[in-house]
Amino acid sequence: MKLWSKTNTSTAVAVDQFTVGKDKEFDRLLAPFDVLGSIAHAKMLATVGLLTQTESDQLVKALQQIYLKVTAPDFMIPDGVEDIHSYVEFLLTQQLGDTGKKIHSARSRNDQVLVDIKLFLRSSVKELVEDTHQLFVLLQQQSEKYSKHLLPGYTHLQLAMPSSFGLWFGAYAESLVDDLITLEAAYRIVNKNPLGSAAGYGSSFPINRTLTTELLGFDNLNYNVVYAQMGRGKTERIVSAAMANIADTLARLSMDMCLYLNQNFSFVSFPPELTTGSSIMPHKKNPDVFELVRSYCNRLKALPNEIAMMTTNLPSGYQRDLQLLKEHLFPAFTELRNCLQMVHLMLSNITVKESIVEDEKYRFLFSVEEVNKLVLGGVPFRDAYKQVGEAIETGDFTYSTEVNHTHEGSIGNLGTEKIAEMMNKTIKEFDFSKYATAIQSLLS
Repeated sequence: MKLWSKTNTSTAVAVDQFTVGKDKEFDRLLAPFDVLGSIAHAKMLATVGLLTQTESDQLVKALQQIYLKVTAPDFMIPDGVEDIHSYVEFLLTQQLGDTGKKIHSARSRNDQVLVDIKLFLRSSVKELVEDTHQLFVLLQQQSEKYSKHLLPGYTHLQLAMPSSFGLWFGAYAESLVDDLITLEAAYRIVNKNPLGSAAGYGSSFPINRTLTTELLGFDNLNYNVVYAQMGRGKTERIVSAAMANIADTLARLSMDMCLYLNQNFSFVSFPPELTTGSSIMPHKKNPDVFELVRSYCNRLKALPNEIAMMTTNLPSGYQRDLQLLKEHLFPAFTELRNCLQMVHLMLSNITVKESIVEDEKYRFLFSVEEVNKLVLGGVPFRDAYKQVGEAIETGDFTYSTEVNHTHEGSIGNLGTEKIAEMMNKTIKEFDFSKYATAIQSLLS
């Protein structure tokens, strides 16, 4: 069953299988959004005279029933059906006869897929923001809890200056703020309505694209119909780049955890049930979760380049190459959310070692502290630097592990509340409530 079949000629089986690929698998994810787009389209068609109000009401009611069907956990697109768009139209025609056949008036499968993807991305971004925010909250809680627990800071993986677990947790919390700022920018591009662009050149029907924009809760239109089609591929690349930022934060955090759990560091530990063992070494407590998070996230960081290469040198207008983007982008949301949730689980159960810097091997962490004490006493910085350096070389260096850092964002002044304010402001910019209200209205 193909929407574009015009004659009795059949496509070769090999061609059919190759061109469909994994589309049906990902169409299951798009199914609810295809129905929502169709509800908005049916409502709009009645306002421009392409459907009677009765026909529109019948279609909307039937589509609301189909929505329940396609959101069921066991929903599958039947064999012999090309895609979700064909299946929805088939169900409508089966139930409503000729009225069901009218649903495709004034749209193409091209803009139908476009709006489905936009709605899917919008929903997926919302879920991603929620998981990211949950990890952010935990990081801030742990930052405050361990604000006075000092640990070595490193540059070039060499001992540098005193840090704290308060700083460490807080650093990754603030990193997530910037990650969501970039995701919010991507969301603004996602949250534009392409419906009505048809095959990419508009329609001779007097459709009302502003109405479908409002019905679907989009912030705005993709006005130019050619650009609406050109936006496919570009939108996915921009979203994947924002996701790659979150992945980068998690990958770096995971690398730190792998080091800190190492016996030569022994800064942290986890319950045995959250680490893994060895088949021959009974002492092992491996950080497999963090190693896999690191690897998953490093792969996600490659995603924008994959999408960029898949869309390189495409002309304007629809090309079948774009179909494959779903296979790369859609699973990435699940992978990234899984990583966020696993990091949350691990850091919820972390044990931080106390008095780490009391070990004499970390004494040179405090060289700058001693230089600064001399400077505060009136010694010029270069002279103080030389004096402490000579003491280190001759073995006469003395130090204290007490630190007094008071400026914004330092060990003694983490700025937790200010960072939380930035995060809350960023999340408000998404304004998910607008589209949630619109979708609820379509289904009621």
